[in-house]
Parts: sequence; structure tokens; C-alpha cells
Amino acid sequence: MAGNGLPSLGRVKLTDLAPSEGLPTDSYKISVSTLSQSLAQFSAVIIQFPASDGALLRSGLESARLYFHQRASYPPPDIIHTGDSHEWCRTSGYYADPHLWQETYDHRPGLTLSEPNNSIEFPPAGLPDIFALFGKAARDILDAISFHLNLRSSPFTEILDNVPLRNKEISSSVLSVCCHARPSFQGGQHHNIATQEHGQLVMYPPDHDHEVDKSLISLVKSDRAGLHVRDYQGRWILVDGDLGPQEAVLYPGLALYQATAGYVNPALHKTEINMEANMYGRCSFAFKLMPKSMTSLSCSEMRAAGHGVEAQFQLPVAVDDFMQRSHPTDLFSRPGFQCFNFPPPQDSPWIDENAGTGSMKIPMRRTKQNSKSKPLPPSKRLRLEAQRVLKERVQDIADKKGIKLRFCNLKECESHIHTLDSPCANIRMEIGWPPAVPFVHPHDLPNKAKLGFLEAYEPGWTAAHHNLERNQSP
Repeated sequence: MAGNGLPSLGRVKLTDLAPSEGLPTDSYKISVSTLSQSLAQFSAVIIQFPASDGALLRSGLESARLYFHQRASYPPPDIIHTGDSHEWCRTSGYYADPHLWQETYDHRPGLTLSEPNNSIEFPPAGLPDIFALFGKAARDILDAISFHLNLRSSPFTEILDNVPLRNKEISSSVLSVCCHARPSFQGGQHHNIATQEHGQLVMYPPDHDHEVDKSLISLVKSDRAGLHVRDYQGRWILVDGDLGPQEAVLYPGLALYQATAGYVNPALHKTEINMEANMYGRCSFAFKLMPKSMTSLSCSEMRAAGHGVEAQFQLPVAVDDFMQRSHPTDLFSRPGFQCFNFPPPQDSPWIDENAGTGSMKIPMRRTKQNSKSKPLPPSKRLRLEAQRVLKERVQDIADKKGIKLRFCNLKECESHIHTLDSPCANIRMEIGWPPAVPFVHPHDLPNKAKLGFLEAYEPGWTAAHHNLERNQSP
């Protein structure tokens, strides 16, 4: 399956992603491959928790529905929030955003919760247990992503909260219990956010907008479908349409995008709700694994693993500044946006149209030589043409499969070109590379390897271009 791309959103058992001492098991490798490929193609993956956890999630959602149903029809002014970025690590308790027709209860360990009148607030049941469940899962999944990127074990430990929290520490991560479009909640009825589609009343965010979480990764469990994520081809995919009771959706956030130098793209998501025959609205748990506010997002781990780091990711970014600044999403929302980074050599025909903006490299031909200059010999022109076609073919194959490639340098290739467990071998397996064809890297391959690649994918290529050279010779 890895060679042909995933036909639909990947499903991974959480138990298969649990790290263990020694060599990785086959089930771990397969699960990590499915996880990474689903994130590359769809920006999301379905995580299957043990069946015993399904009862906890189901009872938690039932309690959340009852909690919001007994709330007042319109929130008082002092609990109306509109997403102030300065409060990103201090939100807790109940608040509402009438513009989005959304109510939220934030569970953040370390904060004492109280109502505006200083009375004790009774939250939905089971939140500490669900927070612990999702928190442990998120860390295991983050380690699995690190394994796929060939990073050292637990590379993000320094920017994550202590486990357990120390005395007087407040959690940076948060479990948000959300309720969208509760009919008895009057806050959203003054806003034009509901439309008729195919005879059904559907609620959209304002202007059909989308969101990007600033988390490292987010886990979402809902009681009804409605979460859409944009895939790498620009299509909106319903990701929670057929979730089982023990399944949740995971997608990456902006903090992970920054910490991995853009190798893991953040998910663009939106919520659409079918409001007919719905007296409670749509309730969901959204766990966001967040970095600590007093740390920095650095790409040093990516450099240590040999990944290319573009200019925009070179300097560390303070987490608190990162969370408070706005991040344009037009780069991620472009149809066909890919997540491939090819570190080009100096003489490469790849041109970065927007250097420093994190955009793709676009394959372009070099400008034709001046007719007055000395023409290259036919053999040299053949090799250059082979190099250009070679790189275009690799890009095309990777784009179609939704795979981000991690290339080696020449020295690395010489040391492990024949080993089975190496970055080269893993990529060859993931992209479905023919076993007898030399693999392609940013550094120049020997001329015979270039021609061998082209002959394998297009038999007769060399002979055809030799004939073309002879015909063009004066």
C-alpha cells in the first residue's frame, strides 16, 4: 500500500505506536509508515485507542452534552471570548464565542476553576482521565513522527510539560470540550452562518473560513460528523464520518511545522454541522499538545538528523511570541500544496520562486544558451538532459504519492547504499522504487546510473536521444 499511496485516510492502532526497547518491530514500522503517509496525503490520521477506552470517551461525550444543555441560553458578557492569542496558555473553564455559535470548556491541569460569582464550577465528567489518555497518546504519536524523520528518541521533551506536573506548574496543553450550534444557545442566531444544502440546514464558520491549530499535534473526538481537513491536493475531506467509539482524529499543528522546518505540514480544518434533528449540537473533545511558553521552537534536531533547513526556520523562535503572532494560511491552503523539500545542489536546475517563504521548489528548465557561445558536445548535452528529466521524474512520482522525501548526501549513500534499514532503503520502499534502479539524490549520480534510471522507466530513451543528437549535429 505504501508504494501506491493510501486510498483513504489511514487508521493506526495506538498500541502499535507504543515505543519499546531494542529494534523496532514490524508492526511499529508499518504503523509509522501508515501514520506518516496519511499525514502527508490527508494532513490527518485516525487513531484507534484500545476498546476499553471507548467507554470513557463515550461517557465523556454524554456528560459534555448534558453540561452544555443545562447552560444559559445566552452567555453573560464576562465569559464571551473571541480567541485572544495573549491568553493561549491560561484559558480554563467555560467561555463562549457567539460569532462561531460555539461554547467551550477548557480543562487545564494546574488551574483552579470557578464561576464568575466565585462559586465552584462542576465540569463535564471524566476530563482528568481523558486528558491523561490523550496526552499519553499524543506523546507516543509525536515520537513515532520523530522516528519517521530519523530524529533521536523523544526530541521534543525539552519543550513539553513535565510528566507529572511539578508543584504549582500549569499545563501548557489543554483539553477543550466544545459544543457547536446548540439550538438553545441564542448567541449565534443573530449571525448568518447557516445555509440550506441539498434540503438540509448546514452550519458553517463565518465566510466558510478554515482554521490552523498552533499546537504540535491535536486529537479530536466528536459525537457526530462535521470535521473537514484539506488534503495535499486541496480537497476538503470529511475525517470523522465513520469513527468508531474508540477512534479519534489526529492532525498536526503550526508548532510542529515550525519545529520540523516545514517537513510536517499543519492541517487546515473547518467544521460543518447538519443541524436537523439535533437538540444538543455537536460536542467534541479537542486535545492540543502544546509547547511550554518559556521555551523556543528550534530546528536543531532536524539539522542533526541531516535534514535541510530553509532560511525561514534557521533561527529559534520563542514559543510565547510564536503563539501570539498571526500566521498567514494562504501558503498551506493553496490547492496542490506539497510537503516535499529537495535541498538542491548549486548547479541544480531547480529554482525556488519564493526563497525564504517555505514554498515548493518548481522544476524549470535553464535558459537556453546563447547561440553564439560554443555548443556543448552531444555526450555532455545528453547527460544534462538526463539529469533534468531524472529530477522531474522523481518529483512527479513523489507528488503523486504524497510523500516527503528525506535525501542523503553522497557520503551517506556510500556508507549505507546496500543496507536494508537506512533512509535510502526506507524511502525506496515507501515510494515504490524499482529494486534494480539506482536511487536518486540531490548530488549527481554517475552518468551510467542516470541513463539506467531513464532506461528503466522509458526503454529506448538513450537510443532515441542519440538519434536526436545525430540529427541535430551540423
